[in-house]
Amino acid sequence: MPSAVNPAVVLHDLSFAWPDGSVALSGVSGSFGRGRTGLTGLNGAGKSTLLRLVGGRLRPSSGGVVVSGTADYLPQRLTLDTGTTVAGLLGVREQVDAVRAIAAGDTRPELFDVVGDGWDAEERAVAALGAAGLPADPDRTVGTLSGGEAMLTAVVGLRLRGADVALLDEPTNNLDGDSRERLYDLVRGWRGTLVVVSHDLALLELMDATAELRDGTLTTFGGPFSEYRAWLAVQQEAAEQALRAAEQTLRREKRQRIELEERVAHSERQARKDRANRRYVPAVVRERKNAAERSQGDRRGLADDRIAAAQAAVDASERAVRDDERVVVDLPDPQVPAGRRLAVLTGSDGREHVIQGPERVALTGPNGAGKTTLLERLAGVRGGGGGTVPAASGTTAGAASAVGLPAGAASGASPGPANGAAASGALLTDRVAYLPQRVDVLDDDATVLDAVRAGAPEVPPGELRNRLARFLVRGAAVHRTVATLSGGERFRVALARLLLADPPAQLLILDEPTNNLDVATVDQLVAALTRYRGALLVVSHDRAFLERLDLTRELRLDPDGRLFEVA
Repeated sequence: MPSAVNPAVVLHDLSFAWPDGSVALSGVSGSFGRGRTGLTGLNGAGKSTLLRLVGGRLRPSSGGVVVSGTADYLPQRLTLDTGTTVAGLLGVREQVDAVRAIAAGDTRPELFDVVGDGWDAEERAVAALGAAGLPADPDRTVGTLSGGEAMLTAVVGLRLRGADVALLDEPTNNLDGDSRERLYDLVRGWRGTLVVVSHDLALLELMDATAELRDGTLTTFGGPFSEYRAWLAVQQEAAEQALRAAEQTLRREKRQRIELEERVAHSERQARKDRANRRYVPAVVRERKNAAERSQGDRRGLADDRIAAAQAAVDASERAVRDDERVVVDLPDPQVPAGRRLAVLTGSDGREHVIQGPERVALTGPNGAGKTTLLERLAGVRGGGGGTVPAASGTTAGAASAVGLPAGAASGASPGPANGAAASGALLTDRVAYLPQRVDVLDDDATVLDAVRAGAPEVPPGELRNRLARFLVRGAAVHRTVATLSGGERFRVALARLLLADPPAQLLILDEPTNNLDVATVDQLVAALTRYRGALLVVSHDRAFLERLDLTRELRLDPDGRLFEVA
């Protein structure tokens, strides 16, 4: 299998544990070659933690990371002040301000130190923004950008700063179709080393190499994800054949061991019969007995060794065969009558669109159109400048299970149509469950169990543990703090909390639910949603995901607030 040549990043026995003792990585060794590498793996494998270690955001508990040159890291969650300017997000704010001050007549030496070689920083920033299809205004505030625009601007900044090793963590999560294409263009022309954590299959196909982090082992393959998956399928078929052969050998060795015992027992019965019949003198009997015991012992030892070797071969083959645990997402039947009106969405032109049970409706549209804002208004979560304002006690009216959303563009929320016109919505049921695209509202300092208990205070702890176990959160993991969870783990905890609604929700509102999920978990989510008998309203830029949901209809929201049904 191809491996990284002339590596830009080398990992040596790298380990990391969180302050509470939870081990995120243990003894990882490997490397990333120069060029573009897609880093894949199941949720919770430690991919984001690994990027933060390579980028210098975390310090290893043991082992080390060697980077050839400088490293620059862009996290999957941009936690930015909405008042930050685009120039600040690009990383050139200080240089731009210094150049402007000098041009205005300020000759302080420290300003020249700040500028360095960056006299054209503003011009390069404007050109890079324009090339990416973004508004070329470095003084614009992040609060006026959609989440997708903020992420794309941050990626442009990463490229503009020109670090030797660039690290991207799920960069397409908040991007619409057009923005994703622009990001793909940036990646195609990337110079230097780029390591991208992603579950976006189209993005992974642009990579020169694929790396998978699994069970503490980093496997590197010289090719895009589709080629790696094909290679892995061949390896898995061979591993399964080897396992079947090893199991067959083990059964044969065990059978021969039983046959050996039967022959020994027969020999011992014959010896006792010979002694009883006095066929041999006592000295000869003792000598024959001792010789037989030595021979039997040797044969038993050899048989045991063969069984042990066969068992070791089975164990090794079992480790090579993948048998990943899957999230079991089991949505309850809310028993919604067909035709029961559950919500109404109204476009800026006053046209109404009723959602009724058990319809499956997709809400689509470009970044900035206000899709997230519309869902927030519908679910009773107030957006706007100041922070997070979930509905009372983490729920919408009645028994709806809601998880709040940080307001502002950096969170992925749209600022809504610029002309003031906006779509609106109203609920016609109080049994609504809302899962936003971001789950930062979960208290970082709370344990997983406490975070789930906050949404279901009447449910016994034992039942909460059972619920979490279905989402692969078991044992001591329920006592981990939310801050130590990966994006996918946060999603699973938030979804488990959503499922505790009693009675079950009649309407599920999901905003970009696949953003932080690995391919296997997306499959499980699709399976659950297709079995769900309530109504579904989902926002997603993942067209492949939407096509698998057996949609009843698709509503499109335009930037002017118009809402219309897609034919």
